Amino acid sequence: MKKILVFLALAAFVASCGGKKEEKKDGFEVSRSKTEDNKADAAQGVPVDLDNNGVGPIKDLTFPDAIDEEMAARGEASFNSICVACHMVDQRMIGPAVKGVYERRSPAWVMNMILNPDGMLREDPIAKALLKEYNNAIMLNQNLSEEEARDIAEYLRTL
Repeated sequence: MKKILVFLALAAFVASCGGKKEEKKDGFEVSRSKTEDNKADAAQGVPVDLDNNGVGPIKDLTFPDAIDEEMAARGEASFNSICVACHMVDQRMIGPAVKGVYERRSPAWVMNMILNPDGMLREDPIAKALLKEYNNAIMLNQNLSEEEARDIAEYLRTL
């Protein structure tokens, strides 16, 4: 009799384990498609806005027609030593790709994001949407001067 009870208990255990594996697989598939939907929603949630100047010291910035090559060279050096930890030129990383940024954001907005990321992430709707899209990875304040930020902004024009 004990053998039958042990056998039934073992059979019940095996059957219950098999059922759990099936549930985990179904749960994974549902979870995965939900994540993809969330990424698509987040990408659609960040509008292109060339009129928003952001929050910070730069109230307006208009670039001259010609690119200042010396300024862009300094900006490239700064970008390569500071920004590449989170940004690539033409590919998403921890932060957005920077190529074509002026097709999506105003020059003043970009400068304010470089100079005042804390204030931008607190108050600017686009910065908040980008924060959400990039999994709450905050942009750290690098404590750059306006001149250093302007050099980086000029470099971004060359991309």
